[in-house]
Amino acid sequence: MADGGRRRAFIGSFTAAGGPGVIMAAVDTADGSLAVLGGVNGVPDPSYLALAPDGGTLYAVSETAEGAVAAYRVTGEAPEPVGRPVPVGSGPTHLSVFDGHLLTADYGSGSVSVVRLRPDGTLEGPVSAVLRHTGSGPHTPRQQGPHAHHVQPDPSRRWAVSVDLGTDSVRVCTLADGRLELHREVALRPGSGPRHLAFHPEGDRAYVVNELAPTITVCRWNAADGTLKPLTETQVLPGAPDGDAYPSGVVVSPDGRFVWTAVRGEDVLCVLAVEGESLRLVGTVPCGGHWPRALTEADGYLYVANERSGDVTWFRLDPDTGLPRRAGSVRVPAASCVVVG
Repeated sequence: MADGGRRRAFIGSFTAAGGPGVIMAAVDTADGSLAVLGGVNGVPDPSYLALAPDGGTLYAVSETAEGAVAAYRVTGEAPEPVGRPVPVGSGPTHLSVFDGHLLTADYGSGSVSVVRLRPDGTLEGPVSAVLRHTGSGPHTPRQQGPHAHHVQPDPSRRWAVSVDLGTDSVRVCTLADGRLELHREVALRPGSGPRHLAFHPEGDRAYVVNELAPTITVCRWNAADGTLKPLTETQVLPGAPDGDAYPSGVVVSPDGRFVWTAVRGEDVLCVLAVEGESLRLVGTVPCGGHWPRALTEADGYLYVANERSGDVTWFRLDPDTGLPRRAGSVRVPAASCVVVG
């Protein structure tokens, strides 16, 4: 937390589409507003970001055909590159910190890469291991092979969980000595195209947003034995035209009462109420721009990176209904991700 009741936001962007790289902004907790502080164009297309647990180091994937990860110190007024980028798999789309390592979901190569972190948070490199996914799905051409799209530790931090759009599955893995080992693979509905996953605060449920459906699959999660069981699948935009509704991220409210997802094409935010082991669609609101690629919640506000309109828009959340109300925006060309810390 910075002085004056302010937090920080970090925004990624696609430099190939005119984005500025990685941007740091101050977050005013009184009204949720963002004020850009500074930025750096360190690697091409830093499309997704993750903060170290201590908040002093930021990591970014470089979503290019070659694929890489980079580290930045973020203790000043602008991100400062530290060390050289480390090559990973092709087209990485997501990353997370887990047990002293950085994990990347490599969409192009259909793999998860592991990079060791030094005690000071810098990248040790090269990759210590690569877990290659296998399989395909019925959707042509999106599922001709594996496409890892998301990877994160579970709430117990015993397991690494990766989501694969190409194989319609979620993989649960262990991490030991810098290597991932597959514990089990869980099949979702063929052709659903799972993209991202978020856990319920109680740690017993997981919500998988499906890009090709568009739906959210509710799963029961058991951290004791690393089992994930699909339970229900809820449409986020009933009646949406084919080829015009592509969910991106998924977020669960801190109190566990609501789930939010953004839908590209239709350019809306969908609000779903948590009802036990199922979801109920509450309503939708415009996303404030075009092509909402990612979203995050912080202090009662929802922040949305609208890629094609080039902005990050924030919404005040109604604590009773979960519905977002637009409160403001800041221009960031080709915005791809926003992280608040």
